[in-house]
Amino acid sequence: MRKITALVGLIGLMIFQACEGPVGPEGPMGPEGEPGINILGTTYEVEIDFTETNDYADLFEFPQDLIESDAVLVYRLSGIDNGRDVWRILPQNYFFQEGVLIYNFDYTISDFSIFLDGPLDYSLLGSEWTDGQIFRVVVLPSDFPDARIDYSDYEGTMKLLNIEENDFVRIEPKK
Repeated sequence: MRKITALVGLIGLMIFQACEGPVGPEGPMGPEGEPGINILGTTYEVEIDFTETNDYADLFEFPQDLIESDAVLVYRLSGIDNGRDVWRILPQNYFFQEGVLIYNFDYTISDFSIFLDGPLDYSLLGSEWTDGQIFRVVVLPSDFPDARIDYSDYEGTMKLLNIEENDFVRIEPKK
């Protein structure tokens, strides 16, 4: 009996699934939806002189607060190779006889700090390590699609996120 009921049910499903009726007239246009989500992250550029006066750190305020689940990437301009900028993702370690220099950062939803870190007397560093250091900050929105991305590849990351050179907004330290 169960087999017959199952067979009748299966035949019924096949019959109703194959049915097509005439398409009715198009309905009225619905209300305009909410603005779309900005998948493109926001981007900033900062310049820092690391000195004893600023405790070898600087604090910057995001122009608008982040969402708690946003992620932040920071890149340092570490040189120029054949006329092209070389960007390295933080944290970045440099080894000296006197110790290790680490360019590092942290952030909250409203600000971020870039600082020198590591067991080293920073006053021993030459100006090429402390003066006029340029960093780029990329905020990845919380709704950014999950993917296996090598964020250490600056060029690849910028291409994936569709970020151009002129997309970086220069911001000044928080006073």
